[in-house]
Amino acid sequence: MEVHDKLCTDCQAEVIPKTEQEAGPHVEEGFVATRASYSSCTTDSSKAADLLHDVHLGMLALPSGVSRCMATFVRGVYDYHHYLCDGIDDRGWGCGYRTLQTMCSWITNQLKEKELNSTVSHRVPSIPEIQRILVQLGDKEQNFIGSRDWIGSFEICVVIDQLYNVPCKLLHLRSGTELVTILPQLRQHFEHFGSPVMMGGSVDNSSKGILGVACGAGESYLLVLDPHFVGKPSSKQLQNEGWVKWRPVTTFLEDSFYNLCCPQLADC
Repeated sequence: MEVHDKLCTDCQAEVIPKTEQEAGPHVEEGFVATRASYSSCTTDSSKAADLLHDVHLGMLALPSGVSRCMATFVRGVYDYHHYLCDGIDDRGWGCGYRTLQTMCSWITNQLKEKELNSTVSHRVPSIPEIQRILVQLGDKEQNFIGSRDWIGSFEICVVIDQLYNVPCKLLHLRSGTELVTILPQLRQHFEHFGSPVMMGGSVDNSSKGILGVACGAGESYLLVLDPHFVGKPSSKQLQNEGWVKWRPVTTFLEDSFYNLCCPQLADC
């Protein structure tokens, strides 16, 4: 669920958890990140080695019945993080953390491949480490560490900026019906930056990754990655069971606001 986003129910435009005057050097649409020292960020390496990569491959075929469709996808390698994938039982509360870890895996792979930002972490943080980062930055109270509290798009932006010096752009929609209005921005994001996008909301409060967008003459779709899987999956199983799937934009809820976190790592 979007934890900080509950603050935005009174907002009528972008999500602005911090004032513009507080903004630092890595700011998009009112987002501010305050940097603090942090190190030794990693998931259980033995478990991480078993993670699947690029589970959307094979889903590049566009949805049936869509013609004259323009589609763009994530570019680069990511690992699929999901419930219990590292031995931590986060069922019912950890979907935001898992989507963040998937995004972090993409960023670290890009940094290693391009040898960019050699002074920042090239590791994926564990759930306890994510919680400690947010406490160190003053975003959460001390009792957040070890809790089962959700995180949303704002916290994800904070952690990504803190660990990798990568700014994120936050897109806020008052309703799922507004998704169609940002499809050009999503297409541009995948074309220019290529990173996975995190999507969360209020009524529709399950975190999800966005791996692509397809804009057709009739219906348009998002390629959605669901982190709620439990077990040892195969890519075929994930695709057959709908853990990664094309979802029509018209199926997102009218009575739920949505926030999208778009990492903007250049030169990917």
